[in-house]
Amino acid sequence: MKDMLKLAGLLMLALASVAVAADVEDQMSLYGSDNAIGYLNPLIQGIGADLNGGLYSSAKIPLLGFYVSLEVEVIGVTFGSDDRTFKATTEGAFSPEQTVDAPTVVGPGTAVVVEGDGGTAYVFPGGFNLSSFALAVPQVRFGSVLGTEALVRYFAVDVGDNELGDFRLFGFGLRHSVSQYFELPVEIAGGFFWQRFRLGKSTSGADLISGSTFTVGIQASRRFGSWFAYVEPYGGLSIDRFSMEASYVGGDDLSIDLDFGTTSTAKLTLGVTGRLGPVRGHIDYSVAKQNTIAIGLGLGM
Repeated sequence: MKDMLKLAGLLMLALASVAVAADVEDQMSLYGSDNAIGYLNPLIQGIGADLNGGLYSSAKIPLLGFYVSLEVEVIGVTFGSDDRTFKATTEGAFSPEQTVDAPTVVGPGTAVVVEGDGGTAYVFPGGFNLSSFALAVPQVRFGSVLGTEALVRYFAVDVGDNELGDFRLFGFGLRHSVSQYFELPVEIAGGFFWQRFRLGKSTSGADLISGSTFTVGIQASRRFGSWFAYVEPYGGLSIDRFSMEASYVGGDDLSIDLDFGTTSTAKLTLGVTGRLGPVRGHIDYSVAKQNTIAIGLGLGM
């Protein structure tokens, strides 16, 4: 029962993400496409970085024999001062045109107001004052066939309120033992992972935020201890890619679709895993365009 309650608490992070998405559309509706991209971009980058984390905690993959591990990963990204504002420009018929430092979605909650001709005013909406953003995802790892294992992520939840929408995530990847072919003092593995997700619903019924991620990389680790209890430092290098889209209803009830393009980044990950019997835990830190920290708990042999 305690384990189930802990798992439920972790998955509530994903539900909180959906709730944030609902409020985000209210703020975005005040913007056209150019400003909306700048407003939402830090959150988009954070989601992409989070989804490409927590994919491994060891490079050791047995050559043969069935195993399965049930895991929960919590991956978080922190936002810096550069993420809190962006250059926003007044839109529409407002005169004179002005450009200001306006809050992003993770920036200060206070709106920025500028004055125009004839006593008019233009409001740049505030953000949600977020210092970090985390996702919790369940995953299943199983193998092994000739030193190859598979990893599957799947999470789906319907909040039951049209305003909040839902959260959907599916991912699949393979890793293969490279060290089986060489006499090396460390374990080495390489592989890839692909994911597709959607978060929230706009008032038009379209996905508020959706996208896909792909990562390919190589990992190394060394285990100290026995099969029952050990400590295992690990690290990895990868190339991460993600593409994101957003859809919302703006002024005059017009549907606006945003394309954030594809972001590519090299990533260095360093971490440590500990195991006692069937329970395994790990923590790692990744350095990339958006730095992330991942904490994971696994159950299996």
